[in-house]
Amino acid sequence: MRPVTEDDIRASFVNCSKGEAKRANLPKDLADLPWEDLDFLGWRDPGAPERAYVVAERNGGLVGIALRVTSGGLRNFTQRSMCSLCLTTQTGGGVGLMTARRTGEAGRQGNSVGQYLCGDLACSLYTRGKKQTAGSGVIEESLTVEEKVARTRANLHSFLDKVVA
Repeated sequence: MRPVTEDDIRASFVNCSKGEAKRANLPKDLADLPWEDLDFLGWRDPGAPERAYVVAERNGGLVGIALRVTSGGLRNFTQRSMCSLCLTTQTGGGVGLMTARRTGEAGRQGNSVGQYLCGDLACSLYTRGKKQTAGSGVIEESLTVEEKVARTRANLHSFLDKVVA
């Protein structure tokens, strides 16, 4: 992903109002992020833990979506869940259901789309082996890193298509 600015991020949101986009708490370390290793920029709002955001390059521009993190019961440390983007398995609630309000008339009617995502939204780093999950082993795959990256991007674009459709 190419580096983006605060203004780029705020202008990219498609499923929230301009006021909500303006009030979103952005990551403080934008300049220090490993942009070459990111397929998308994802973060949790430190001021509102039930909010998360994803910004990705799509069709030559940026698409940003606001997410709501569902608060489910605490999971047992031995239970595993799998992220639907990067297919990383994590224990202890490291993966959670996040929902995004759809755009257009469907969103105005209250329709949303949900996916199970890594709680820290570091899918790009898990895919590339740059970050390891706590307490769970890596599932061996015969795919190369490039194939895993392509799969993660395809899963991300499929999710974005459902939100923007």
